[in-house]
Amino acid sequence: MAALESTWKLLIANFTEFQLATVITFLLHETVFFLSGLPSLLFERFGLFAKYKIQKKRNPSAYQKRCIMRLILYHVCVNLPVIVFSYPAFKFMGLRSSLPLPHWTVVVSQVLFYFVLEDFIFYWGHRALHTKLLYKHVHSIHHEYATPFGLTSEYAHPAEILFLGFATVVGPALTGPHLFTLWVWIALRVLETVEAHSGYHFPWSPSNFLPLYGGSDFHDYHHRVLYTKSGNYASTFVYMDWLFGTDKDYRKAKAVGENEGKNL
Repeated sequence: MAALESTWKLLIANFTEFQLATVITFLLHETVFFLSGLPSLLFERFGLFAKYKIQKKRNPSAYQKRCIMRLILYHVCVNLPVIVFSYPAFKFMGLRSSLPLPHWTVVVSQVLFYFVLEDFIFYWGHRALHTKLLYKHVHSIHHEYATPFGLTSEYAHPAEILFLGFATVVGPALTGPHLFTLWVWIALRVLETVEAHSGYHFPWSPSNFLPLYGGSDFHDYHHRVLYTKSGNYASTFVYMDWLFGTDKDYRKAKAVGENEGKNL
C-alpha cells in the first residue's frame, strides 16, 4: 500500500487532476483494452488454442483490420471527448484524486455496486437495442461480427457507445469516487467485456469459477443467433436473463450440446 501511495503521489505531483481524470484515464482504458483484446485476435488469426474456440469460423484478417481502424477512430472522436466533457459533472459529484487513497474495502464495495448497477441498466438498454428499429439503425453495427473476438467488444455505432456507456458511468457519477477507484472499475469492466467477446472458453475462464458470471460462452451465443432470438442481454451476470426468461434458448442449446457430448 505504501508503494502504491508513493506512485500516486508522483502522479498527482506531475499531472493536474483534470489531466489525470481525462487524458490519463483515456490512456489507461486504451492500454487495458488493446493489451487484453489483441490476444484473442492473434489466437484466431494463427489458429492457436483451437480446441477452446467456441465457434470454428474465423474472421478474415481484413475484418480484423477494419475493426481495429474503426475502434481507433471512435475512441479518439467519441470516447475521448466524452471523457473530457464529463469531467465537470464527475467533479461536481465528488470525484477526487488527493491522498490518502481509499481503503480497499471502500474500493471493493463501490466496484461491486458499479457492476450490479451497470448490469441492471445494461440489460434493459441492450434489450431495447434489439427492438427492430434500434437494431436496424444502431445495434446491427456491433453484430456485424457474428464470431466475436476481444476487440469487437467496443465495436459499435457511436450512438450505442453513448447509450450503453451511460450504464458504465452512472455508478461512479452517483458515488463520486476517488479517481483510483474509478480506474480500478474501468480496468475491470474492460477486462470483463473483452473476455465476454473473446470467442474462447478456457478451463481458466472466470465463468468456471465465479457464480452468476456470464462470460464468453454466454455472450458468444448472443452473437451467433438471429437478433430476435438471441437473448443473453446482460453484460456481466446471468441472473437478469434468468429472471426475465431471456436465456431460455441458450439454456436449451447448451443442454442439447452437453447431451450430444455425453453420447459421443
